[in-house]
Amino acid sequence: MSLESAKNYLSRFNAAERIQELPASSATVADAAQALKCKEEEIAKTLSFLVDDQVVLVVMAGDVKVSNPKFKQQFGKKPKMIKSDEVEALTGHPPGGVCPFGVNEDAEIYLDESLKRFNKVYPACGSGNSAIEVTLEELELFSQYKDWVDVAKTI
Repeated sequence: MSLESAKNYLSRFNAAERIQELPASSATVADAAQALKCKEEEIAKTLSFLVDDQVVLVVMAGDVKVSNPKFKQQFGKKPKMIKSDEVEALTGHPPGGVCPFGVNEDAEIYLDESLKRFNKVYPACGSGNSAIEVTLEELELFSQYKDWVDVAKTI
């Protein structure tokens, strides 16, 4: 169902037909890069957090992780990832398929500066075996993001 919500959402931008449904899992950065034949850093992973009761999704490059001090500086709280058994209810997508497309209306989407080094990136599309190739301009438009943030550190 989540893949369908991403497809329906992206159809507003005439981009639903660009979603790739992969024969193998793309639920992890390594799996996605292998399935898409791209570099791991080009995978635009979407991490889900709770800040107080607000769902916050941060889309970042595949080769970085969240910096606790930077996150706290940006959002005023230490990062608290959403528990895997609550991810789908709170974001609209299951673990491994969380993306910035077709999410629950109350979720806030942020794009991390770590993505700005690429011309194109590959976010998931609502399932553990889907992705779409987008430019940064398309990611901004399609995600209807709230802001660019700098909350990443290299792994």
